Amino acid sequence: MNKNILSALLFVLLPCLQLPAQITLVEQGKPKARIVYNARNAADASAAQLLNKFIGRISGTRLPTVGDVKDARRGDVVIGGQTERAGEDGFLIRCSDGRLTISSGGDKGSLLGVVHLLERYLGCDYFARNVWQAPKRQTITLPALDWAETPAFRYRQTQSYGTEDADYRAWYGLEEPDQMFAGNLWVHTFNQILPASRYGRRHPEWYSMINGRRQPGDHSQWCLTNEEVFEAACNKIDSIFRAHPGMKMISVSQNDGNNTNCQCPSCRRLEEAEGSPSGPIIHFMNKLARRFPDKEFSTLAYLFSMQPPRHVRPLPNVNIMLCSIDCRREVPLTDNESGREFMRAIDGWAKISRNIFVWDYGINFDNMVAPFPNLHVLQPNMRIFRSHNANMLFEQVNGTRGTDFAELRGYLIGKLMWNPDMNADSLTHAFLSGYYGAAAPAIYQYLKVREGALLAGEAPLWIYDSTISHKDGMLNDRCMKRYQQLFDEAEAAVEADSVLLSRVQLSRLPIMYAELEIARTRTGGDTDDIRRKVATFKQQCIRFGVKSLNERNNSPADYCDLYLKRFMPQAEPSKAIGAKVTYQQPPAERYRNIADRALTDGLYGGASYVESWVGWEGKDADFTIDLGREMPVTAVSTDCLHQLGAWVLLPRSVTYQVSADGRRYVPFGQPYVFSEDRDLTIKYKQATANVPQAVNVRYIKVHVATIGQCPAWHYGVGHPAWFFIDEVEVKTSPRPSPKGREVLTASPSLSLEE
Repeated sequence: MNKNILSALLFVLLPCLQLPAQITLVEQGKPKARIVYNARNAADASAAQLLNKFIGRISGTRLPTVGDVKDARRGDVVIGGQTERAGEDGFLIRCSDGRLTISSGGDKGSLLGVVHLLERYLGCDYFARNVWQAPKRQTITLPALDWAETPAFRYRQTQSYGTEDADYRAWYGLEEPDQMFAGNLWVHTFNQILPASRYGRRHPEWYSMINGRRQPGDHSQWCLTNEEVFEAACNKIDSIFRAHPGMKMISVSQNDGNNTNCQCPSCRRLEEAEGSPSGPIIHFMNKLARRFPDKEFSTLAYLFSMQPPRHVRPLPNVNIMLCSIDCRREVPLTDNESGREFMRAIDGWAKISRNIFVWDYGINFDNMVAPFPNLHVLQPNMRIFRSHNANMLFEQVNGTRGTDFAELRGYLIGKLMWNPDMNADSLTHAFLSGYYGAAAPAIYQYLKVREGALLAGEAPLWIYDSTISHKDGMLNDRCMKRYQQLFDEAEAAVEADSVLLSRVQLSRLPIMYAELEIARTRTGGDTDDIRRKVATFKQQCIRFGVKSLNERNNSPADYCDLYLKRFMPQAEPSKAIGAKVTYQQPPAERYRNIADRALTDGLYGGASYVESWVGWEGKDADFTIDLGREMPVTAVSTDCLHQLGAWVLLPRSVTYQVSADGRRYVPFGQPYVFSEDRDLTIKYKQATANVPQAVNVRYIKVHVATIGQCPAWHYGVGHPAWFFIDEVEVKTSPRPSPKGREVLTASPSLSLEE
């Protein structure tokens, strides 16, 4: 027998093996014990309720309950009390002399003790939202026990699909920020504490100096060497703690955005002395920690502040929230360049702090319903965090239904955050067997084939990935054919069970999405077949309640509708397809390898700027299109991407000039001026110029004017703004006037505007 399958069977069956009983809870379907708990303690009360619920699921009966541990007697299950043998969320389970006692090391310890008892000795498990395992048994006994355990991380958060199920959340002891952080201030809080909209006009000196001037805005940082900022922050923080008595922790942390830290002379001197932008932050946090010695202050080590300072040391009540946002995920953090940069940071922080909160990322934010095979790196990365003094962990892995193996990923992370040394492969087998039934072998094979294809393809895997980046690697035609075969096998194995079949079909959606994304990058395909696949994907997403394709909440239904309008062959193809492009102001260097063909290849870019799109940073674009011959032209359009979360803003305007001979140019239509758009939804907007009568044209000059710097309301305040363009369309039939803009899909959504 395969050793992995044997391990999985032992994982499931070992808890069910009967050892000499010390206590009998249920005998032949009748209760034999009571559950006695401390009703004044919320965790103890929840523990008693969860234990009784699963005893009922196992045996068909529930035990009597008593809400006062003083009434405990021999033969009872006693939940309550403290133990020094376990830390926060840890537990001590003792079963001796006819009594079972579950006590806590702090916080949710008794609840998690119940969970571990149910798993190890009664064969129970919790796979996903409302999906649990409880083997039927008429008699429930427990052997002698003396078992203490503490989780690897005192705070464990996942943002995974399923956490809306209270029992699922309790099973893994998952935390939510509002349980730990006063006022729910837990990340990017500078603007929540001292809003620029309130203080920026009167006190611009409180906010970042960038490029020589103060930049108060929603995403600007504080001037951390300004004593007025410190006193104003202290007053606000004191009021927050007073409004939330009993809470001890708050986040005082930089706003989202990169390289927006203050560059005034005072901040710059401190930053240079400390060798990192984190230096002024830690000096400021230490002042707060001394002002409020009984509180704990969490702050970000994120993007520009990721590396630790050279001299200053965080005080014990300063918590460092270190983020792995820029790391690639195809291999563990020790094995690629971006991961090694993070390793330098965590090594440095671990030398100066024993209070580290790691924020790790494990899903593709731009394409959440897409293959994302990072399961093999979860365990080694968690071991790295644990060994570097991380005592809090947030695995931001999947917040919505339909993300790639959301249920399996949430299950593995929930288990491994408790103990990173568990056998991850055995856990995978246990989940697949419990969740997919007879489809498990085919699903497991799919996971392993996909993982191998990713590693062999050598393409990086990151959180703003494009499916197209892998079309010659793990998503090449041969791999895709094999994946479809394995899902066919999985569906056939459970076709008689509608519940299991639905789970398999939901897990197939990422492959369906990848197939559509790759199809839009090719010409000459079977358009009828693609239309059918678009319709099927849309129907399945509606059926399974998949509401979002990315973190900007663009819906699958709108994606499918737009796909048919944007990516399918048009009734009148552009006359610019195959035209030569000559740049007078070339794009950013990283996009020059595709710049000679991307604008006139007849293929439109998708939601990720990393494929097909050509970008300029803080500069205008100037280029000329040679149609190859003179022809009558009535309309010219340039396709632009709007993706604020990635610093991709719309340009200011697009202007066209045309010529028949390449020497004398005249204006074509009116300049197209974009309106400012602060909507976070990803959109495609076309800058169109029309003329009432056709003009004979061979050459078209296109000038795209940048807005220059990112505005004060944007993440990149004070820094050059990006704009991206793709296809330039040339038409010989009239087009609608740009004065009447038509939104082709509902908002908020992926949309095409012209």
